[in-house]
Amino acid sequence: MVYLSLFGVALNQMLFFKGLNLTTPINASIMMSSNPIIVLLLSAFILKERISGSKIAGILLGITGAIALLMVNKNFKLGSGTLAGDSLVLINSTSWALFLLLAKPLMKKYNAVTILKWVFLVGIFYVTPFSYTEFKMINWQTMPLSIYLCVGFVIVGTTYLAYLLNTYALKDLNPEIVSIYIYMQPFMAALIAIALGQDHLDAVKVISGILIILGVYLVSKQGGKVGSEEVINLGSEEVRR
Repeated sequence: MVYLSLFGVALNQMLFFKGLNLTTPINASIMMSSNPIIVLLLSAFILKERISGSKIAGILLGITGAIALLMVNKNFKLGSGTLAGDSLVLINSTSWALFLLLAKPLMKKYNAVTILKWVFLVGIFYVTPFSYTEFKMINWQTMPLSIYLCVGFVIVGTTYLAYLLNTYALKDLNPEIVSIYIYMQPFMAALIAIALGQDHLDAVKVISGILIILGVYLVSKQGGKVGSEEVINLGSEEVRR
């Protein structure tokens, strides 16, 4: 739980927001697209999981589609001005990958709510020394209602519910399958923007969407199998078939 709090809450949240402050949202999204690749490599190294050809192909298709969607945005820029922020978000991506890998074994023993309760509680002790000075600078009286609503959405929606659903998914899925769904974020953002009339459908979005969906399918189709063996625990006896 201490390691989960360090990688999943402290480093993950602080590096992401600090990095986002030093770069653009598009750059941050592209850096975060490295997460499934990092998860795949760490799974092979830490969990000794087999890297199959379909997983590699799926991740490559997914990252190609995601980056294609993000690159067409006019706000994308790359250079020394965003290097520090891009680097922090990349480290944040690695930290989140470690969180997924460390949370997987715990899901066999505890439920997602119990894990998050302790993860966020311990995380307070990590984050407070770095955030207390900035927290004191907040002028609560002058903050408009819209800002309170935005903060509430970040806390409840993009933090608690996102952590809860990702952690719960680890009960039945491998970390690399959970991580591959990050490529659905730019795809869903494009669909919502089109539905709201803020964007239009074109060939790039269609092809990118197909690549992302195909990539998610290739990574997910193997389920929870490790290699060609399925291990079944029957009491204290292991039966391999």
